[in-house]
Amino acid sequence: MLKKAFTSMALFGLILAGCSGGSDGESAGSGNEQGSDSGQEEVTVNFMHLWPAGSSPDHHRIVNEIVSEFEEQNPNVTVEVEVLENEQYKNRLQVISSSNQLPDVGMTWPAGFMEPYVRGERFTSLDDILDDEFKDSFVAGTREAYEVDGSTYALPLELNIAPVFYNKAIFEENGVEVPETYEEFLTVVDTLAGNGVTPIALGNRDRWTGSLWYMYLADRFGGETALNSAIDRTGTFEDESLISAAAEIQNLVDRNAFIRGFNGLSDQEAKSEFMNGNAAMYLIGSWDLPNYTTNEEVPQEFRDSIGFFKFPQVEGGAGDINSWVGGPGVGLFVAENSDVKEESKAFVKYFVERWGDQAVVDAGVIPGTQVDTEAVELPALFIEVLEDLNNASNITLFADVQMSSNVAEVHLDAIQALFGKEVTPEGFAEIHEKALAEDE
Repeated sequence: MLKKAFTSMALFGLILAGCSGGSDGESAGSGNEQGSDSGQEEVTVNFMHLWPAGSSPDHHRIVNEIVSEFEEQNPNVTVEVEVLENEQYKNRLQVISSSNQLPDVGMTWPAGFMEPYVRGERFTSLDDILDDEFKDSFVAGTREAYEVDGSTYALPLELNIAPVFYNKAIFEENGVEVPETYEEFLTVVDTLAGNGVTPIALGNRDRWTGSLWYMYLADRFGGETALNSAIDRTGTFEDESLISAAAEIQNLVDRNAFIRGFNGLSDQEAKSEFMNGNAAMYLIGSWDLPNYTTNEEVPQEFRDSIGFFKFPQVEGGAGDINSWVGGPGVGLFVAENSDVKEESKAFVKYFVERWGDQAVVDAGVIPGTQVDTEAVELPALFIEVLEDLNNASNITLFADVQMSSNVAEVHLDAIQALFGKEVTPEGFAEIHEKALAEDE
């Protein structure tokens, strides 16, 4: 059974001791030829990823460096790279999968996103490259998120949690402090809004951004199992705590907590507002840490002004302030119909190992593999995130990733409708119950 949540006192105890031109339309392995000087068969591995130079410069650069290193060490192998932005990538993956034209190597998300590709025999098992040493290199709980029926079908590159980042200067100017309880958080929101300051940057046109807020409230009201149980059908979205979480979203909307026009803004637009100092808080995954730590294109003064806090605890709720929304991010798969499986698997193993070595220092990314934090220099904010991970009581996997693609779309549309007050909290629950029942 796919893991729905990751308990992390055990899972992440390892982190601080050791943490974190394309081939458009071609079929996998189409570039194979005979006749290199070494006598080895010349092969082409098609690789598709989702880190463009414009939006993910550090990630993009590291990918290119690893590809070049692999080609140097394997002169008979050429890696042809295709790069797409996140949403374009998801759409293209679905289209080319339907015609069985996946690249030899690509990126996938775990759990519910990945499972249809595995069931449809689009991804191949990677068990044969998981020798004991390599298997033990992953942070506990990350690789398992990519298992189906006990076999591993992708290998994780990232481990993410979602903190609430905040602008220390704005907080100080308005006389508010970091909240620990939800009542304190509402006081911060009301004070900022009353002073004409936008409390929260939110780009909910992308929908998953609003889902983060709902997930945290579901956890804080209902505890770590409430939402997971509703998704895996051992529970229900009509649970009182989940209704309360949905109602609280609309309470925040009524309090003018979110930036004006949030349902029509993209996440990138909301991020710009936060980074331009036009909003006090921004809830986003730890993949955004580079903007507040290592990204030299971001002014140092701004980076120095950013802190983060855990989503506050609801008084009387079943949730724990040390419980996080997050989980493994993207991982690498190999296509089942690839004509160059051996080389593709070798590339995946090499890439994962090298990514773990470079991602923390060069891109501010928490990798899925363990990194000796004492051997590298890391910004203070990054260390603080790792320390909180080490003390995490639970990590609940992003809701839309847990769900099948059909149910995920229903969930995300319902999230936008909830924030837009186009549906009641009870109606929000009913929409989910219907979609999940039809998906069984």
